[in-house]
Amino acid sequence: MRQVEHPPERALKFRQAAIVYLHYGVLYLFGAWVLLDHGLFPATRGPAWVWFVAGTLVGAIVVWGLWWWRSVWFARVVWVLVALRLPSLVESAFFGGALGVPTGLPLAAALVVLVNLWFLARAAWDV
Repeated sequence: MRQVEHPPERALKFRQAAIVYLHYGVLYLFGAWVLLDHGLFPATRGPAWVWFVAGTLVGAIVVWGLWWWRSVWFARVVWVLVALRLPSLVESAFFGGALGVPTGLPLAAALVVLVNLWFLARAAWDV
């Protein structure tokens, strides 16, 4: 895959989206670590290390794609996939989560998701 050439202002938006997504991924990784540490990580979904490795790989691919590939369609697909996270966060924050997680965690995660969506939208649609 070749790198798409954009004007410098648009390329900057892709780099910013990559950096914000990197922070989003790190926050989710450490959030999962805290859940695991407190015994709240769902054991029915397999070993935690598999999810940590998979999450790290997905995060690295997305950061790489945003930083170097700079495809608007890639950014749009990532935007949609990240947006699909919001319904479960809203449900957990306002209607109680299945894992017994305090409501502050999904509220903070929803805020981080919204910030991430904003930076992805800036790159994807040149907002």
